[in-house]
Amino acid sequence: SRAILVHQYLASLTCPSKIKLPKKTARRYPAYELYLYGEGNYAEENKNLLLTGIPVLFLPGNAGSYKQVRSLGSIALRKAEDVDFKYHFNFFSVNFNEELVALYGGSLQRQTKFVHECIKVILKLYRDREFAPSSVAIVGHSMGGLVARALLTLKNFKPELVNLLITQATPHVAPVMPLDRYLTDFYTAVNNHWILKAQDLRNLTTLSVAGGFRDYQVRSGLAFLPRLSQHDSALSVVSSAVPRAWASTDHLSIITEDPKKRMSVLNHHFVRHPAKMFEENPEVFTDLTGAFMWITVKGSKWTYSVYNDSDGKYFAFPLASHRKSYSHVYCENSMAMFSNDFSSFFLFLFSSLFKVVMLKLLDYPSLSHIVIQVPPAAGNKYTLGCEFFKEDSRTVQLPVTHLFSFGLSSSKILLNSTGLFYNVQLQHFNQIYQAFKIYIESHCQSLKERKPSVYRLHIPWSYEDSITVAKVPSLTEISAKLHIAQPHDDSSLPELNIYSSPDCQYEVSKTVLFYSYYPFILVFQIVRFHAGAFPVYIVSNILLTYGGQLSTLRSTGQCSDFSLELVRTAKPYKVEPLISIVVFNWFREIWESLSLPEVDAAVLSSQDAWFPLVSLILFLFGTGIAYWSEVFFSTSLRLFSSLWLTLIRPTELQKDKLITPRRLCGMISLALVSWTTCGAFAVLIIYLQYLFKVLKAQSSVDSIPEATQSLSNSKILAEAVNSLKMHITILNLFTWIVLLNLPSFIYLLKNLRYNVRLDPDPCRSTAIILVCILEILMNSSTSEVKSSKLLKIAAKVQLPLSVAMLAFGRMHLYRVPHFVTFSLLLHVLCCFV
Repeated sequence: SRAILVHQYLASLTCPSKIKLPKKTARRYPAYELYLYGEGNYAEENKNLLLTGIPVLFLPGNAGSYKQVRSLGSIALRKAEDVDFKYHFNFFSVNFNEELVALYGGSLQRQTKFVHECIKVILKLYRDREFAPSSVAIVGHSMGGLVARALLTLKNFKPELVNLLITQATPHVAPVMPLDRYLTDFYTAVNNHWILKAQDLRNLTTLSVAGGFRDYQVRSGLAFLPRLSQHDSALSVVSSAVPRAWASTDHLSIITEDPKKRMSVLNHHFVRHPAKMFEENPEVFTDLTGAFMWITVKGSKWTYSVYNDSDGKYFAFPLASHRKSYSHVYCENSMAMFSNDFSSFFLFLFSSLFKVVMLKLLDYPSLSHIVIQVPPAAGNKYTLGCEFFKEDSRTVQLPVTHLFSFGLSSSKILLNSTGLFYNVQLQHFNQIYQAFKIYIESHCQSLKERKPSVYRLHIPWSYEDSITVAKVPSLTEISAKLHIAQPHDDSSLPELNIYSSPDCQYEVSKTVLFYSYYPFILVFQIVRFHAGAFPVYIVSNILLTYGGQLSTLRSTGQCSDFSLELVRTAKPYKVEPLISIVVFNWFREIWESLSLPEVDAAVLSSQDAWFPLVSLILFLFGTGIAYWSEVFFSTSLRLFSSLWLTLIRPTELQKDKLITPRRLCGMISLALVSWTTCGAFAVLIIYLQYLFKVLKAQSSVDSIPEATQSLSNSKILAEAVNSLKMHITILNLFTWIVLLNLPSFIYLLKNLRYNVRLDPDPCRSTAIILVCILEILMNSSTSEVKSSKLLKIAAKVQLPLSVAMLAFGRMHLYRVPHFVTFSLLLHVLCCFV
């Protein structure tokens, strides 16, 4: 309750000040604003914008608010107060009007240009100050981090205006949902610029922090910056691997103009963090002062416990007798006093409960002693343990579930030694689709109180470690999953570091997965990485079914049921061989030699995010979703038809003309709506009109009792049922097109007070064509189609369209409506030819 009151109090003191922008900038970007964060006395002091701090600009992400800067600004203010404002920061924040830039990429370039103008405005606020800053630091959340990176692509942008960029949960690699070409083109331009102009970016220090497995919106694999061999000023980490992530971190890196120093500060806080402040030039040795008791330790393992000891002690390790026999020294709950340079150490800190220093003796051949300081105990018992050991003696290997082992393999190791540290190397653990459980069971000889054990899952090719703290004795479960696959040029092994309690036995085992459970785990991993591709596979299955219905209509004169035709035509062997073959190098070389567009599966394969089984599983998922969506759609249609019959008398079955002056005016009107407002709006209107038309047809069919049907009425009813089946399939297909285009319409609604026309519009031209097509199709019947000369072509073309959609639409969802539009256009031509 106290924390809630403090939070409410700080919120009441928060007073963001709106920064006045130049008139030209304000007119060009009416929906955007720039704010200076402030609270309490700090806000009052900066009302006149007499700023003396270090400028930091916060960029919100998709649907993000400029007020999110308060968490950073408030903590920074508290830190500045702790050092009497020796250093302090001025936090600025951009109001992007909470735009949905993750779903609509048309405004990303506009946001980037506005941020450039904001940087120039911010720096002008300091120009009359002594030691005026010449650059700003940027903190970007989600898509805000991508906008910050895009600044470097602007022609008139000076790279020296930004010296530090920190991104939080930003999908740098690719968009989560590539719903329009503006979004994918923006990503391509930004990533290509950062790769081609890597030398120009060496003075920009970049840090990307991913959210880990709890971030369900942006998986951490997308947040890793591209690997650039030209410079080493970029760092990507997962929040679970950041030392002391539970505590706040300072921003000392903003103070310096030296890119090497900025990078060393980031490594200091986000990779090593030896529980001490950053020092630019640390002393090699520390003078040992004070009245301390010296104790020489000659054994390879020792433990020291003390109760309320008023004097500290120094323990000295003579290395001459140990260096030949042992390669490592490990100490827990200790402070290493022989050196202030921890660059060669692994240091783990968990609150004040567990501290570890581990180093290789061979790295320090000139040292004769290691000195450990034991501070005075304060009330409770203080225990310190230390030991020497050979690295090989504490390293064991544990084979894990291979991708194609189908869960039939199992393994277990037993650590009988009573040492303080063990290293378990996980063999064959290098693919993102691998997921399994590791169980660590600890047994102790006595029941005395022990410190908890710490288990660290370390992935050497990326900073995505995870830490687990467990009581002793206990049975601990650790989930083993990867964010990115192992690079081809990396031969290192993932490790499970066990910081154990003495006199305890540890049994490490991999989950024994039965054959029936393994496919579910593999499917879960595929869904985790490729859920965004479901619409492509669903529409592909519907297209195959649609082609089967057209083929049956041509051969028998009857339109078959959707579910029956889905089972008959949606066969993986018709599609998968053509999709899977593109991942082979020889095929890719032939494909590239013909200057053909790159296949999406080949791109994913080069990123180690694809293998043939993925497409098969996604296809089966698409089949299931397509089936149940049709069941839901048909059931809902019948329910609404029953309600319609209770309220309104149904119309008689009759044949409609394809084109009338009234319908021609409707086409023109919707085309104007698409051109003057938004293409997705026109698509939604024609969809609702089509839905109403099918609902009326369903109610007309349901209203005719079978007992009253004459021979002529039976023929009319059969024709109406066939047409209704075809319309339901087309409407089911078109539903997914509406869903894929809907984000741009939502974007227009959010910005309607600034502009009634969406510009640029990703689906304007497609919408105009679809409006004309659907206006004709909703009035068509199967009698006009089954005698067409083009019906055979329209039925056969659905298979190659499905294959092409899977080949080129997985990473470009906005291409799906183009394939569907072409398919429906053939249907319209069948009505006339």
